[in-house]
Amino acid sequence: MAALAVLAGCGIAPTGVQGGGEPPTGIDNGMRLYFVSDSGLRGVPRQDHDLRDLNGIVKLLMAGPTPDEQRTGLSTLVRITGTFRVSSRKDRVTLRIADQDLATSAQGQLVCSLARGQAVLTSARPDRVEVTIDIGERSAGPYRCSQFLNQG
Repeated sequence: MAALAVLAGCGIAPTGVQGGGEPPTGIDNGMRLYFVSDSGLRGVPRQDHDLRDLNGIVKLLMAGPTPDEQRTGLSTLVRITGTFRVSSRKDRVTLRIADQDLATSAQGQLVCSLARGQAVLTSARPDRVEVTIDIGERSAGPYRCSQFLNQG
C-alpha cells in the first residue's frame, strides 16, 4: 500500500501510446554497386534496377557511376575489353574474363558488387559470398568483399 502511494505521487502524468517511428532494419538488403573513391570502395544503392542476373552487375560497373555519384568523387576502374561470363551457385560466384590486367580496386568493385548481387538473387548473406575471378588461365580468389573494404 505504501508503494502505491509513492508511485502515485511521482509527478509524471499518464500519457497515451507514443509512436517511435520506423524500427531499425539493420543491413540494407537491396542491390548495391561498389565504386572507387579517394578513401577506397564505397557502396551505393541501386534500388531502381531490376536485377535479373549477375552479368548485368558487371555491365553497370563498366558504365560507371551516375553523374550525381561522379560529383561526389566516385569512379569505376572496371574496364573489361573482351567477353565475360558470371556463374554462381548458392554463396559462390565465378567471373570469367579474357586475359587482361585488373587493378586491385577493380577486383574489389567486382567482388563486392557481385557478392551483393548474389545475396539479392538468392537471399545469401553478402558477407558470406565468395567470388573467384578467372582471368585467362589464371584464377584469383576466392575473395570476400571485406578483403577490399577500407583500402584507400
